[in-house]
Amino acid sequence: MCRLFGMTAGRRRVHATFWLLDASDSLARQSRREPDGTGLGVFEPDGTPVVRKQPIAAYRDSAFAREAKECESGTFLAHVRYASTGATTTINTHPFEQRGRIFAHNGVVGDLGSLERELGDYRDLVAGDTDSERVFALITKRIDEHDGDVRAGIAAAATWIADHLPVFALNLLLTTPDELWALRYPRTHDLFVLERAAGGAQGRRHLEHASAAGRIRARSGDLAAHPAVVVASERMDEDPGWRELPVGRLLHVAPDLTTTMHPILDHAPRHPLTLADLGEHAAASQSGT
Repeated sequence: MCRLFGMTAGRRRVHATFWLLDASDSLARQSRREPDGTGLGVFEPDGTPVVRKQPIAAYRDSAFAREAKECESGTFLAHVRYASTGATTTINTHPFEQRGRIFAHNGVVGDLGSLERELGDYRDLVAGDTDSERVFALITKRIDEHDGDVRAGIAAAATWIADHLPVFALNLLLTTPDELWALRYPRTHDLFVLERAAGGAQGRRHLEHASAAGRIRARSGDLAAHPAVVVASERMDEDPGWRELPVGRLLHVAPDLTTTMHPILDHAPRHPLTLADLGEHAAASQSGT
């Protein structure tokens, strides 16, 4: 399944280094198929989004994903893709950028024709073939309809999807220069949050997070002295503060790192999908390996 990792230090810009495939985890690499793409989204000091991503296929060199990516930002969004819809191309690789926001998704949403009809003119925001980019465009449309209110826009888009489209999973992360939103829906895939104090649970420790699945690894020396909030598809270390996001509640991390949970979905998808409903490739992408 796709791997999500989001981190915010709020208004404080911090240095961080990411590896989107952990080359040292050879056992994980041998036991799981190679991913279809990797990407990292950050923001410049003036708020300009910067997305660095590349597809990975059998004929491509995966060095891009294994090399260290050093960056500075208030928020970070990393994604390792296992394709469910859309070809293995750069244009289909997460994360995506729209209207100065960065987005990534883990899951499958069906009936893209109905989704595109709902998008209307916002279909022009979509460059690739994925359900994820179309979900993002609907969120962007709903944010505009709610006068720029990101929480209301995500809630309206997620509710429409849950009520009108076949849904396997709709786990998502959205970032701006100093804010982060995360949704876990329904119960299909895990999503965890850690409110990390400066120096971590032991104090005076830099951040060193590594995916047990051998994918995303992140390091930040600045976070030995500053707090942060991290959201990820799995617990990334032994810190006891990790907690699972409640299903259907939208997590918002404010610029001052205050976290709030907003209940936005209190019912299961009206048209739930199972692995048996997915094609072979999509099912493999969602199987949890």
